[in-house]
Amino acid sequence: MSECTDKIKDLLINRAVLKQDVFENTKKQFQMFKEVVKNEIDCLKSELNNDRVRLFYEDKGDYEIHAYIGSDVLVFNMHTNVFRFTDDNPLWKSSYLANNKGMGYCGVINVYNFLAESFLQGRMNDAGFLIGRIFLNKENHFIVEGKGKLGVLYRDFVNTTLTKEVWKDVVEHTFIHAIEFDLISPPYENVSVVSVMQIKSLSSSLQMKTSKRLGFKFQAEQEKII
Repeated sequence: MSECTDKIKDLLINRAVLKQDVFENTKKQFQMFKEVVKNEIDCLKSELNNDRVRLFYEDKGDYEIHAYIGSDVLVFNMHTNVFRFTDDNPLWKSSYLANNKGMGYCGVINVYNFLAESFLQGRMNDAGFLIGRIFLNKENHFIVEGKGKLGVLYRDFVNTTLTKEVWKDVVEHTFIHAIEFDLISPPYENVSVVSVMQIKSLSSSLQMKTSKRLGFKFQAEQEKII
């Protein structure tokens, strides 16, 4: 067996198998996450008992769910690839990762916020926002990057592990962020010029490009995501 063959074998054992372990654990955790989201929706429906408030859950397969809350929809999407923290990430200086570099490989769950009507009316031009990313390794250590409190509550990757109770807290804070983030009317000058095609689209299927931040959203906004 050549030196290169030995190296390939070593990489397959230590890298490919590791990534499979991370993926399988992330998928397992995402199933628990789905249950938590559904239970939270059911609990809110029971507590509110108000048919005018939109509250429902859609399972879109193994890797995606939609949670409709009022005028919002939260899309939770599990990425099917495994990622490694960048070399300049300060987490590598921790004893946890320094002693086992494999713990720096994580699965990712992305959290997107859209207007519910964008999905329900099929407004394909509407924009949404990435409001959070959950990184978890095969030992269930995790961090959350995100907007508002989502970006500060769970930053201790070394000492924090996922449980059903922690998932519930993460879900509740994503709901709070989405509900508090209102649809804002844009400045007049940003939407004063409209094409015939946009008006025809609006009158036929309300398909002018819409997002929560600017109402009718054109090129005026180029927001950097996280």
